[in-house]
Amino acid sequence: MPAPAHTRRGLLALLAAVLLTGTLTGCATSTGAQQASGGPIEVAASTNVWGSILSQLGGSHVRATSIISNPQTDPHAYEPTPADGRTIANSRVFVQNGADYDPWAARSLAASPDEGRAVIDVGELVGAKEGGNPHRWYSPADITEVIEAITVALKRADPAHADYYDSRRREFETVDLAEYHRLISEIKSRYAGTRVGASESIFEPLAEALDLKLATPAGFLHAISEGIDPSAADKAASEAQLSRREVKAYVYNSQNATPDVAAQLASARRAGVPVVPVTETLNPPEASFQQWQISQLRALQAALEQASGR
Repeated sequence: MPAPAHTRRGLLALLAAVLLTGTLTGCATSTGAQQASGGPIEVAASTNVWGSILSQLGGSHVRATSIISNPQTDPHAYEPTPADGRTIANSRVFVQNGADYDPWAARSLAASPDEGRAVIDVGELVGAKEGGNPHRWYSPADITEVIEAITVALKRADPAHADYYDSRRREFETVDLAEYHRLISEIKSRYAGTRVGASESIFEPLAEALDLKLATPAGFLHAISEGIDPSAADKAASEAQLSRREVKAYVYNSQNATPDVAAQLASARRAGVPVVPVTETLNPPEASFQQWQISQLRALQAALEQASGR
């Protein structure tokens, strides 16, 4: 599926997000020599969500590392190891989520400045507002922008293989993501306007892309995402939606199943509202970005079909 046209901010944001920072370090020397010898270049990402896309776009000309790949790890509170620091220092392209999601990544980059390293900050790239939703991988439009930014960064880091990276991008968008885009289009066409519930804001970007009406109080979504207690009024309103079956499905982050979320899940199951788990990192960890997303989209589609009978 061809990439949609960018907004006017697209090119400017792209160039702003592919940053060249700091001064040249000794770490750059070894990777530069490796590239000159024809070997793969070192690239890395803060989480395996972006790491999967980076690896696939780089193909055989990159050696990609994801700092966080364990689904039990909280990216917000992660403390990088010395090995992680070396991975970041040696990377020629580094992708971080930004938007206050992985603040440790920015600190690690600052500790190993390198003017030859391209850094893609996804939140900055897509214009995520301060305090806004950091879960940008659930926005199909943002994925398109990240794909372009990564391709530009790879070509800049390894210009000898620029045509290869352009080819990988075309194949990734039109072949590898074909089923992902088909499911998004089909769910939107069939279930636009359907009321759904969610445990937290992680689902907001995808709900918007699918044209689903996210009925759970915004205060509840925000509170669970931020690790604070929802108000009694928001909890009661969400419970009522579930017990009265006013939503057709309930989407929850299985990596953040707090007592309040557990109570909501119990209410949904008692009422017969289908529940759909989603995660913040690839599940299973060895899955590709598209395999992970397609699995979740199919589960959501099945839940909506079960609840609506169509």
